[in-house]
Amino acid sequence: MKTNVGSIDRIVRILVGLALIGLTLAGQIGLWGWLGVVPLATGLAGWCPPYALLGLSTCKTRR
Repeated sequence: MKTNVGSIDRIVRILVGLALIGLTLAGQIGLWGWLGVVPLATGLAGWCPPYALLGLSTCKTRR
C-alpha cells in the first residue's frame, strides 16, 4: 500500500470522521454517522482504496 492521501486531505478526513462519530454518539444524526469510520480509517492509514483504483493521489511527490 503506497500512501496516496496528502497531509491536508488526511487532516480533513480525520476531523470529518471524528465529527460524524461524535454526532452519532450524541444522538444527533442517527446510525448513518457511523460511516465516519471510513474517512477516519483512511485518514489514519494514509491510503484510500478509491484513490488507488482511479490512480489519484493528493500526496506531494518526493524528488
